[in-house]
Amino acid sequence: MRMLMLLTLFLTAPAFAQQSGGTLRIMHRDSPASLSIHEEGTNSVSTPMNSVFNNLVIYDQHKPQNSMATIVPDLATSWSWNEAHTELTFKLREGVRWHDGKPFTAADVKCTWDMLSGHSETKFRVNFREGWYKNLASVTTEGDFQATFHLTRPQPALIALLASGYSPVYPCHVPPNTMRTKPIGTGPFKLAEFKANESIKLVRNPDYWKKGLPYLDAIEFTIIPNRATAILAFGADKFDVTFPWEITIPLVKDVKAAAPNAICEIASSNVSTNLLVNSARPPFDNPEIRRAMALVLDRKTFIDILSEGRNDAGGAMLPPPEGIWGMPKEMLASLPGYGEDVERNRTEAQKIMRGLGYGPDNRLPVKVSTRNISPYKDPAVILLDQLKYAYIESELEVVETANWFPKIFRKDFSIASNLTGSGVDDPDQQFFENYACGSKRNFSSYCNPAVDALIAQQSAEIDQEKRKHLVWEIDRKLQEDGARPIIFHGRSATCWHPRVKNMTIMVNSIYNGWRFEDTWLAK
Repeated sequence: MRMLMLLTLFLTAPAFAQQSGGTLRIMHRDSPASLSIHEEGTNSVSTPMNSVFNNLVIYDQHKPQNSMATIVPDLATSWSWNEAHTELTFKLREGVRWHDGKPFTAADVKCTWDMLSGHSETKFRVNFREGWYKNLASVTTEGDFQATFHLTRPQPALIALLASGYSPVYPCHVPPNTMRTKPIGTGPFKLAEFKANESIKLVRNPDYWKKGLPYLDAIEFTIIPNRATAILAFGADKFDVTFPWEITIPLVKDVKAAAPNAICEIASSNVSTNLLVNSARPPFDNPEIRRAMALVLDRKTFIDILSEGRNDAGGAMLPPPEGIWGMPKEMLASLPGYGEDVERNRTEAQKIMRGLGYGPDNRLPVKVSTRNISPYKDPAVILLDQLKYAYIESELEVVETANWFPKIFRKDFSIASNLTGSGVDDPDQQFFENYACGSKRNFSSYCNPAVDALIAQQSAEIDQEKRKHLVWEIDRKLQEDGARPIIFHGRSATCWHPRVKNMTIMVNSIYNGWRFEDTWLAK
């Protein structure tokens, strides 16, 4: 009997360790243009807002690598495909209420994806994820608690897109303009206050449909654009958690010096630093210039300077082992500009540029645009120096976050030093959003109908091994075409004090955590 009691205590001990109350304090790197996840393309919005909303399905918040196997129910209790993989039906959770007290129903699911797929008279101001749902013909409902997604062709990866932190369900009764400043969700926390350039404050949802959660009373994000100032504040114990992936590998030493007991986890964020070249703007409409620019990139120098050698060279898809779909190293090494002989690549680039009339005495002047936060600006400085090897004399143009995405959406740039985050580690998201002809987030205006056909083919492929080889073929072609030259895939750190409990860092998407519903503070 005594052994049974001890075993019972051991198995139930974690439940007693969970403590309720307290405010989780997180530093935030910049002021978002709005709080509407569906109308923004940055984790400056998704990180604070993921705990305000729920998805139909979600990646398990305590499994670091997102995959099909880690998708779990959220507002849906179950899902099923028809035999042709063209209909995906969700059974929905009953008794859920929006933060304003109105009931959640299947109508909210239909409204959300009608807007996302462009089938609604109500429009988002900017629809960042429209390319994800080009294959979505319609959403139908049966009663209040069943919704079916009807596709024009098979798309097994749709469930992966729906599990992303970029895929919350919005309320049908709240217009998009209200969601930008006063979002209403069903999640564990409610928006209490948003002060631009100051803070975002969330409070516990006492009517959350998961009984007993969340443990925290509140979450406060304080906006501190200066990274050095933010690190000092963390060391002075003014914050519990740093902004996700904001601490570069060299800066981890500074954090640990100021807060020796801090936990700093270095991980891939599935965010690539890349070169955007506006192929619709002369002279960059000439593919030879774009090829020359790609050839002068010395990826090892970027990686060594910015991450002490820890970042990864890769193609469009995140490299393994964190990435599920990335090309093998030997395939990557065979691509133009990826080999170790940088001098040879640059000699080839200079030959191309001389053939176009440029040279040491006739350089091509250009502005290189980038966003005014350190993860963008730091590699941009190195890029300016490397472009000189292609006889390009460049000047840095720094753009505030609120203006950055509108600017590149308008294609109001010639060259940009850019970061591209993947809302989910799946080719459908990466390819349809960033490389398909006509996609709004295809900022370089790259368009290759043959590649589009391959993208559609891989999307419909049910055999995952066959799909992976198609993905590698597409990725190889994208790098050969210089569609959006990938400089590196970043690794950086998120740090927190030991009192923060039950928080998991995802390793293949920066956007898919941060629900915080079962995180607690040890007192």
